[in-house]
Amino acid sequence: MSEIRSINPYNGELIHSYKEHTSQEIESIIKQANDRFKQWRETSFSHRAECMMAAAAELKAGKEGYAKTISAEMGKPISQGIAEIEKCAWVCEYYASHAEEHLAEETVSTDAHSSYVRYEPIGIVLAVMPWNYPFWQVFRFAAPALMAGNIGLLKHASNVFGSALNIEKVFRKAGFPEHCFTTLKVSSDKVKAIIENPRVRAVTLTGSGPAGAAVAEVAGANIKKTVLELGGNNALIVMNDCEMEATLDTCVNARYQNTGQSCIAGKRLLVQEDIAGDFIPKLVERVKNLKWGDPMDKDTYIGTLAREDLAEELESQVQNSLAMGAKLETGGKRDGAFYQPTVVSNVTPEMPMFKEETFGPALSVTTFKTAQEAIELSNNSRYGLGVSVFSKNIEGLKKLIPQFDEGAVFINELVKSDPRLPFGGVKESGYGRELSKHGIREFTNRKTVYINK
Repeated sequence: MSEIRSINPYNGELIHSYKEHTSQEIESIIKQANDRFKQWRETSFSHRAECMMAAAAELKAGKEGYAKTISAEMGKPISQGIAEIEKCAWVCEYYASHAEEHLAEETVSTDAHSSYVRYEPIGIVLAVMPWNYPFWQVFRFAAPALMAGNIGLLKHASNVFGSALNIEKVFRKAGFPEHCFTTLKVSSDKVKAIIENPRVRAVTLTGSGPAGAAVAEVAGANIKKTVLELGGNNALIVMNDCEMEATLDTCVNARYQNTGQSCIAGKRLLVQEDIAGDFIPKLVERVKNLKWGDPMDKDTYIGTLAREDLAEELESQVQNSLAMGAKLETGGKRDGAFYQPTVVSNVTPEMPMFKEETFGPALSVTTFKTAQEAIELSNNSRYGLGVSVFSKNIEGLKKLIPQFDEGAVFINELVKSDPRLPFGGVKESGYGRELSKHGIREFTNRKTVYINK
């Protein structure tokens, strides 16, 4: 039986070794989950909501401990880890309060005496989740899935198995029956067989493009529903009439929170030429003042990257862009898995920092003359997760929204997920939606009912 090791990226120490589930154990877990589904689907919304509200309470009560595990496993500053746990409690409360109305029968007027649409659970949903938000990515799938009457099966990233098991513990302590939500301790090479298992009805994945393509290929061959939330290369478009100080603060937060390890981070800063001389130096000064260090220190804003190879990849993207003519404004140094908060200006569309997703605390800066040029630069990406635009001219920006090839447009705000709004992308950022009524309906059978006397 093979083992999976979890290493603290800040100090290099072994956190824990986990024995992988065997093929026989996986089959047993899936069978038990399927048996549980037959009972769970018959429970009332009020009963599910009671359990989900208890999960929210458990998250709030245990947020410090859960956040410490996150920080140890993937280097997130602990204050941000606590905020992540609190957001998970919010999504639990949201679906506990709104799932029943989101899934209410919809009457449709037809030639029938009665016709309507029912939203029914489909069964076991496999979630393949990443390490960068080890709780939030899971809860934004699990809360709606369980409230809809489905069963959750989690294959988490191998470096955050402690968090995965903590999530299972949250649901167990909240009173969810056994096998409603189960963590699979398996490596990626086991995922194909799990998807192919006939009892698994659908798959949701948050992760890289290649991982999404691999999952979609297997699921497609087995005619199973998928929702994919993949990479992003979001632009931050700063117009010359922006509220400068507020825009600077938002742009720094958009790029550097979670040490820049976020699919929805603002990675490409596009600044209108006539304010660039004022905006860029102020931005650089703010980035220089970001506190970095031990993720367990509550004052730390920039922690370590989750693995040293991720820091090496970011270093390569920055260095290759500099070799092509970009200018280093601040940062640019790596020490193991730590990478300094970095700003690189004079970045052009053919450079790695513009055309590739940079997953860490490095921001590229490009200037533009007109709004139309900014839109073209923003759309010049194989990704389409979201874009932020900063301007006082709200009505003018609203007219431009249809031109952005994105899943979300945020005006005077960073792109973020909110339980009340659908979240997802277009192009190579994936398909399907999470959160809101749109997310909870993704893994339901929209059953048409047509009745004549």
